[in-house]
Amino acid sequence: MDVVAKDLRACGTCGLVQRVAKIPKDHRAFCPRCKSVVARSPHNKLRGGNSWTAATALAALIVYPLAIMLPFLSIDRLGHHHAGSILESSMDLLVNGEVFVGLTVLLCSVVFPLAKLTGLLLVSTSSGWMRREHLARTWRAVELVGRWGMLDVLLAAVLVAMLKLGDLVTVEPGPGLFAFTACVGLSLLASAFFDPHALWENE
Repeated sequence: MDVVAKDLRACGTCGLVQRVAKIPKDHRAFCPRCKSVVARSPHNKLRGGNSWTAATALAALIVYPLAIMLPFLSIDRLGHHHAGSILESSMDLLVNGEVFVGLTVLLCSVVFPLAKLTGLLLVSTSSGWMRREHLARTWRAVELVGRWGMLDVLLAAVLVAMLKLGDLVTVEPGPGLFAFTACVGLSLLASAFFDPHALWENE
């Protein structure tokens, strides 16, 4: 039996290329090697996965302004109190000459998350009027910026470790930290719900 190229599917977990036959409604195909979900029926993908991607991406965009504008960390040092948001702190770093750190925080905490969420919302709701080639490029851009979205979290952890050298410095989380955590969680869920293979399949 000849294998049609469009029937071939690579597992996103282990990379095994396999033939996937037509999937009945409300069914899924699993990888025989790692048991990960390789494909879902078009009904599930277009009405399930994409709708969940759009919903979670939209919810993350609603939380996003709170995440970058509410106080992120509260620092008490030698009687001096400072609480700043992610956006405010990145601007302060740039103004004070800390260009590398300021740009890292600004890009990884403000620009990249917004770009990723906007891209996810676009690819999950624009299949009817946007060309699939453009949607595929948008998805690749979403994957690219998503890899850099957690770099600033590592930077914040290093910063707290440097500051908390003794009892003279107290670092406490602010409401912006919880909003940012919720935004990141919703963003990860939106990425997990989306199936890029659905961009190339007919409804």
